[in-house]
Amino acid sequence: MSTVIRISDRLAKEARTRSKVERRSMTSQLEYWAIIGKAAEDNPDLPFTFIRETLLAMEEMKESPKEQYTFG
Repeated sequence: MSTVIRISDRLAKEARTRSKVERRSMTSQLEYWAIIGKAAEDNPDLPFTFIRETLLAMEEMKESPKEQYTFG
């Protein structure tokens, strides 16, 4: 389900520019920023790079086959 929202022209322009660099749609760019921002707000002590890498790892786990890891 999608919802129409209003954003400032400035934010739309920034998202459009960044989306071209990141090779994603403008909507996907805004969603990415919202997810990162929410995670940062929920975890103010974590650095941005840690949040980004954690979200990336979570997506990779969803998409790739999982193998049980045996220690030792």
